[in-house]
Amino acid sequence: MKFNIGEKVGFLYEIGGGNITSFKDNIYSVEDESGFDRTFQENELVKLHGSDYKLSDSIDLQMNEDETLSIPLHYEHKEVLTGSKRAVDVWEIDLHIEEIVESHLGLSNFQILTKQINEFKSFYKKAKAKHIQKIVIIHGVGEGVLKEEIRSYLSKQEGLEYFDSDFREYGKGATTVEIHYNYK
Repeated sequence: MKFNIGEKVGFLYEIGGGNITSFKDNIYSVEDESGFDRTFQENELVKLHGSDYKLSDSIDLQMNEDETLSIPLHYEHKEVLTGSKRAVDVWEIDLHIEEIVESHLGLSNFQILTKQINEFKSFYKKAKAKHIQKIVIIHGVGEGVLKEEIRSYLSKQEGLEYFDSDFREYGKGATTVEIHYNYK
């Protein structure tokens, strides 16, 4: 075992880090800066030995809504509506593995699927926390395993509808989710 529970770690293939919450068979659960649990293999984590880090001013990164630095994994745009309704915030995420990690060499199909599902769940939770009403998940066509996993997860959630995204814009490889909030 390379890491201990409670230890602060950084992510090797993406910006960010968190604290180890559990481990089993070289798979570590890490609570990231946003409070979401994510799983990583031992070789995807690095120990952090301090807390004062300064990024070079030459690095051009975006700040997320929660003011943490990260590679932009999702895109936001306003859906244009006619009539008296206001525009709806729409978040998109592309779950193609090339969009999630810098290199996926050496990862098994199961590991790739696990990373994609974890990214989706984290994205979904962030969208719910921000009361985003519409999200688009670009999962690709492939063999349909990722799409089925996403839809299985969504079918267990309350207060939403999901359906195939507009074919003209996304082809057959995306799912749109409309989340309904009860404002009282």
